[in-house]
Amino acid sequence: MAPRPLEGLIQALRCLPGVGPKSAQRMAYHLLQHDRKGAEMLAAALGHALQDLLRCQRCNTFSEKEVCERCQSPRRDPTLLCVVETPVDLNMMEQTLAYQGLYYVLMGRISPLDGHGPRQLGLEHLMARALDGVVEEVILATNYTNEGEATAHYISSLLAEKGLKVSRLARGVPVGGELEFVDSGTLAQAFRERRAVMK
Repeated sequence: MAPRPLEGLIQALRCLPGVGPKSAQRMAYHLLQHDRKGAEMLAAALGHALQDLLRCQRCNTFSEKEVCERCQSPRRDPTLLCVVETPVDLNMMEQTLAYQGLYYVLMGRISPLDGHGPRQLGLEHLMARALDGVVEEVILATNYTNEGEATAHYISSLLAEKGLKVSRLARGVPVGGELEFVDSGTLAQAFRERRAVMK
């Protein structure tokens, strides 16, 4: 039987997504045997993040300040508000360099099976943000999973009642994709969301 501190480390590592008992055990032994300095850096960085990170009061993502730098930037278009599920999704949107508006991060999605409903998402904060009198369009960029679709539908119904323009990210054939390798569901959606070719 492993010493209690080692067992505790293994159990702690299992909280990471996709890490099972064997992977957690390998990580723990690697850190302790081969990379004690890395383990110390990891522990310090985690402690620092837990202690010093807040949630931005405007977009709800992680920030060192009450309002993050992105929300304070005069270069962003305050009339556009893109709603994403997680900070990782926000980062992916930013990497496209195609969007210059502001964001709201839900930090989750509606998933009744996991016990996550609209109340757990704190949608009243999103509503207050979207109805601040400056936002003109809300772009729903939740994932195209059942939960993401349910979340987008719920939010769009709330916002449509208030007269805001609500849009949803398009979906379809990926850039550089060949039709023979695209699944039929994606192809059908691309067909439904086709648009006219510019003349």
